[in-house]
Amino acid sequence: MYAASRPYRPAWWLPDPHSATLWGRLGRREPALTMRLERWDTPDGDFLEVARLESPEGAAAPRLLLFHGLEGGMHSHYARAMFREAGQRGWAADLLLFRTCGTETNRLPRSYHSGETTDPLWVVEQISRQFPDAPLGLMGVSLGGNVLCKLLGEYGHVLPEQVVGAVAMSVPFDLARASRHIGRGFGVIYEKFFLKSLIPKALAKIDRHPELAALRRVTGARTLWEFDDAFTAPLHGFRDAADYYARASSLAYLTRIQIPTLLLNAIDDPFLPSEVLDEVRQAVRGNAAVEVEFPARGGHVGFTAGRRPWNPWYYGEWRAAEFLAARMQRFLRTVVV
Repeated sequence: MYAASRPYRPAWWLPDPHSATLWGRLGRREPALTMRLERWDTPDGDFLEVARLESPEGAAAPRLLLFHGLEGGMHSHYARAMFREAGQRGWAADLLLFRTCGTETNRLPRSYHSGETTDPLWVVEQISRQFPDAPLGLMGVSLGGNVLCKLLGEYGHVLPEQVVGAVAMSVPFDLARASRHIGRGFGVIYEKFFLKSLIPKALAKIDRHPELAALRRVTGARTLWEFDDAFTAPLHGFRDAADYYARASSLAYLTRIQIPTLLLNAIDDPFLPSEVLDEVRQAVRGNAAVEVEFPARGGHVGFTAGRRPWNPWYYGEWRAAEFLAARMQRFLRTVVV
């Protein structure tokens, strides 16, 4: 068990889960970074976009691959923060933009979802081939964290040897309970925010692929559950939203993780009932590869510390980088030897 060298003390000036969550989007300021956007043709005739930050250390420099959350991308505060953290450490970094989250709609009648792991696996393999001497750390945030945990449970035994560790932050381990929970009380604001972009993107895909006309009922979705029931599930071969959630939730895959992994969630995360984290602890109790860190406060992808609002410190990204850095150094020492 690794003990963080700098303890996390939640910011007193973000006293509740919602202020801790919203600060990242409304109050946090991250400097713009010079990233290069690449388009990669996929084996199924589509494409993916990858935002890249290179390192002056060259091809053998440690690399970070990030999986973003629902409707996330280069604009996400945590993505910019992790790229900054990587750059300060001399690492290179890549951000996989899930299908429909890039600069334009992808070609095929498919999108991304919480359990889709084939694209992430393919990207991991491509990066490992491009940089065979570089240790690779994986990180997933929110939806991307669920994708990462499922990926590790499904394919951990065949991942390239360059993958040395993983961090999953603010993961909705049980998608059904998370979907029901997020729309309660003030949480309806988050739900409406996501639907504001999800529904137009779904309709644009339907317009582009007339064979999807039956999915146009998504127009009436008022909750994430209704959206997934009308669009995500039938588009990707699930019976309904309940079937999709049951098969895509990462909770069932945690016992099979073999690569050193840190799970970082706040107990007060407004996107997930806290009792799910008790089940996560129980699931990984006998898995030495998985470390859990569930502080009482932090919100969703928050983890802000610091005594003053004008001088905050962001524990989440720092902790993730520290965890991965230790594993990367071990890999590099092995290569040198």
